[in-house]
Amino acid sequence: MTLKDLSEKTGLSVSFLSQIERGSSSLAITSLKKISDAFNINISYFFEELENHNYKVLEDEQKPFKLEGSNNQYIRLAGKFPERKMEPMLVTIEPNKLFVEKDSHPGEEFYYVIKGMVIFKIDEEEFTLHEGDSIHFPSKKAHAWKNPLEEKTVLLSVLTPIIF
Repeated sequence: MTLKDLSEKTGLSVSFLSQIERGSSSLAITSLKKISDAFNINISYFFEELENHNYKVLEDEQKPFKLEGSNNQYIRLAGKFPERKMEPMLVTIEPNKLFVEKDSHPGEEFYYVIKGMVIFKIDEEEFTLHEGDSIHFPSKKAHAWKNPLEEKTVLLSVLTPIIF
């Protein structure tokens, strides 16, 4: 969009818009609202905290953590950038451990078995997954999983919405 086009859509002068673009002039919130409307974006876009765009996550940056009430170990794999929609993680389930999601929540969950075996229960249906198998379901369904083995199971998990 040219400055002339933006001027026509906002009613602000081309010279004023040029000064704003160069950073040599400030503007009132009402003018900023006109500009956001011209671009069909929410005015809050201009106030979002700047984030360091970090797409790559090195192995030594992947720190394990546990969630309260769970014996599972999680490793966050996501990069950092605004408006991220997915939460990829590695999940390690201890031998003979059951995990039950206590609250339903919006979104989706995807799991891929990297190592071991896991039994998912979604609503009242059970699914047994072995290495190389995957499962994908709406998070609002009641769900639980269990590692029935005497060794750890490792899953690749991708959730929406993001939780961190």
